[in-house]
Amino acid sequence: MSDNMQPTDGVLDDEVLDEAEGADLFDEVEEFDPFEGMSDEELDALCDEDESLVGFGDVEPGFRSGFVALVGRPNAGKSTLLNACYGKKVAITSPVAQTTRRRMRAVVNRPGYQLVFVDTPGIHKPKDGLGSELNKSALFELNDVDVVAFLIDATKPIGRGDAWVAERVKSARSKKVLVLTKADEADPAQVMEQLKAAHELMEYDDEIVTSSVKNFNVDAFIETVAHFLPEGPRWFPEDMGTDASDETLVAEFVREKVLRRTRDEIPHSVGVICDALEQTKKVLRVHATIYVEREGQKGIIIGKGGSMLKKVSTLARQDMERFMGTKVYLQTWVKVKENWRDNPAAIQNFGYKGDKA
Repeated sequence: MSDNMQPTDGVLDDEVLDEAEGADLFDEVEEFDPFEGMSDEELDALCDEDESLVGFGDVEPGFRSGFVALVGRPNAGKSTLLNACYGKKVAITSPVAQTTRRRMRAVVNRPGYQLVFVDTPGIHKPKDGLGSELNKSALFELNDVDVVAFLIDATKPIGRGDAWVAERVKSARSKKVLVLTKADEADPAQVMEQLKAAHELMEYDDEIVTSSVKNFNVDAFIETVAHFLPEGPRWFPEDMGTDASDETLVAEFVREKVLRRTRDEIPHSVGVICDALEQTKKVLRVHATIYVEREGQKGIIIGKGGSMLKKVSTLARQDMERFMGTKVYLQTWVKVKENWRDNPAAIQNFGYKGDKA
């Protein structure tokens, strides 16, 4: 390792990057599915044979549980609402479209029920292979949840994009709840107009107006969707807050800081991989690589004298420390992977591969 590596949030030059290159992270990975080829009947029989697959812990009669997908156009407020329901930050947010690229689940436990919220990428007209995979991931969730919460921004006119999403939501078998978000930024007349326009798109089983940043009607939203949950087991342990791995959270925290501090085409070209996590007695050592598509983008993220990368790393480290409850030593690299958004292998290695229905 180069002598000029900083012992804090890393700012690395090309020489250090060359030394750290290591194995190619984008080699094809052979997938293994132990249940491949099994029919639905065989899978059901397997679950019936193993009671440990049914749920976690004893639950009282009448206990309800289920999954709620948060769907909508990009920047409708899905991740912000997820964080508000969960009670702390677990999904990243920014004003940039496609901020959410991974399906993120957050578990909310209340007396009598367990809710599993699923934050999905914003549904949009894709412009590249990555966009297609994000849509695939979001649309897949519509067929696999108990409730679909259709989020519509109270401050923006409802248009063809909302209508396109509504057509997909309409075909889902799940219960459907209209959620009008960002009510704190709209006046009452605007809210009423949006509700009227939203009802012209489709029919809903219920509706609610919210403001996540003001914590307005967040608890009421939780109660609203919980009303539609079926009776069932506790799907996740009570002490489990999210199904995201530490590596995923690290990558997302770093990417969020890049999104918030860059502009133009750079945010859409950025992907992050957590290369290593090592817990010592005093600190969690983290290594992460930021990937972009062009050399010019790399220079912008590093910044003059490494200033931009250092700021991004410092802010990301602070988020990690708050979430993980430990001191973090974060080192970051910046590398170029040309046209990775149209490279299926690269998309999969970043963890953005859409689920198959």
